[in-house]
Amino acid sequence: MTEIPIEDFRKLDIRVGTIVKVEDHPDADKLYVLIVDIGEDEDKLIVAGLKEHYKKEELEGKKAIFIVNLKGTKIRGVESEGMLLAAVSNDKKSVSILQPEKEMDEGTRIS
Repeated sequence: MTEIPIEDFRKLDIRVGTIVKVEDHPDADKLYVLIVDIGEDEDKLIVAGLKEHYKKEELEGKKAIFIVNLKGTKIRGVESEGMLLAAVSNDKKSVSILQPEKEMDEGTRIS
């Protein structure tokens, strides 16, 4: 495991968000395109490899934890503006998105 200084961790903007819409990725069988409310004027578009683990209905309306200040990157032709955090088993057969334990507003910062 590589250690990083606390200053590097502090650069991450990690927040609670609500998945407001889930769409199939147009060019990838295992990816969803998520529209996420992170408590700002505009929602974030995030590409996530959750299709094998969650149905759309299971994700829509769900609160989760997101990194929202990553540099945008195209994933199979769709620009992703952040990252949903999830726990993944060693064999990669089980995935669980990270969620706040208590009710939290969109945009609440994780520290």
